[in-house]
Amino acid sequence: MVLPPKKCKPLAEPKKKPLAVACEAALDEWQAQTQIERLNGDAAGIDIGATSHFVAVPADRDEQPVREFPAFTADLERLADWLKQCGIRTVAMESTGVYWIPLFELLESRGFEVLLVNAHHVKNVPGRKTDVLDCQWLQQLHSFGLLRGAFRPEESMCVLRAYLRQRANLVRYAGMHVQHMQKALNQMNLHLHHVVSDITGVTGMKIIRAILDGEREQRACCDEEIARVLAGLESTTDAQAPPPLRKHKVDRNTPAIDDLHEQLFRLVGVDLTRIDGLNAHSVLKILAEIGTDMSRWPSVKQFCSWLGLSPGNKISGGKRIGKSKTTPSANRAAAALRIAAQGLSNSHSALGGYLRRQKARLGAPKAITATAHKLATILYSMIANQTEYAPPDANDYEVQYRKRVLSNLKSLPGRRGEVRLKSDQLSTFCVNDRFIFGTCFLASFFCVWL
Repeated sequence: MVLPPKKCKPLAEPKKKPLAVACEAALDEWQAQTQIERLNGDAAGIDIGATSHFVAVPADRDEQPVREFPAFTADLERLADWLKQCGIRTVAMESTGVYWIPLFELLESRGFEVLLVNAHHVKNVPGRKTDVLDCQWLQQLHSFGLLRGAFRPEESMCVLRAYLRQRANLVRYAGMHVQHMQKALNQMNLHLHHVVSDITGVTGMKIIRAILDGEREQRACCDEEIARVLAGLESTTDAQAPPPLRKHKVDRNTPAIDDLHEQLFRLVGVDLTRIDGLNAHSVLKILAEIGTDMSRWPSVKQFCSWLGLSPGNKISGGKRIGKSKTTPSANRAAAALRIAAQGLSNSHSALGGYLRRQKARLGAPKAITATAHKLATILYSMIANQTEYAPPDANDYEVQYRKRVLSNLKSLPGRRGEVRLKSDQLSTFCVNDRFIFGTCFLASFFCVWL
């Protein structure tokens, strides 16, 4: 007789301890809080190449969300049309070189919001480096709002910037061609640079033009110069007055623009040339790089950080990481500010005194960077607040600085007592900034060993 099988009772679930229940609840809450919200649902990512561009859109916008387009103009037009069909409003692109410029300008003209991102900021994990994965990774990061575009001024400033950069390239190439001229003269055994200090000066260029015109007689060149000078001496002025001299200036590298100062004032609304160290041409270079809209940088600290004139913020173990404390940058506006700061070495102004004191304390390179940072701060405040610059009086600035130094010296403690100095005794040694720095150093040294 076969007995029927016994019904098995279902196993009871093990009771969870209160601590495990609390941990699971905390884990679920943490996962819910850490989910990133998509801020840009209509975002696309483009990986720019020399011959073709890979474009990625959200997966629900097209059956083929990743497409490749050649880099020709007609194909760029098709790329923009496809993005319009997919309902894309904002685009992030990654590129090296200048391959991004045609597509960037085309998409901007079509009404897209375009961001050019730094390749180092969007680097993916190792093993995932393909063009298709790169554009998808860009699209994903941009949809979450994690990308920040590179600065690009308004279109009118971009045109001005392009012309100024091209002019700077031509000036740099001209210097190289002067070396080629001197090499060609040496190959012809014409040691003109041993006779004339500057072969591109007035005298040097006249000799070279005479050689090119076929003139081989030295006396003929001298006769022409004598005739030119005599023609200049003919004058109808009073015989007692000296004859007017003709001055032939060598062609300079600065742009010959009429009323440049007035045009810059009309463009900005304030006179930036009132800042010590800045002239009209340096202001033109800076404005061509940064534009006139200071709202792109919410604060002056962000503006100086973009210029690369602020200390880096990479800190580990309480120390800054990297060889230099400031972020390395090839910013042309920062270079112009550094050149302006370097020109303040002999300036009898408050900024000139600041530069000399920083040189004595930090050395020339760091002092120039610190002074350029101060110039950038003044420039930002003038443009953003539309206020004129009122330079402090150099003498008052020096007096305040000396008082501060004397106050610091009097408060220096020693091991067996306190150093007490009289201002009239120390003022005889405070002739200039170097003596002030040396006095501070010696006083602090002797205070330690009292």
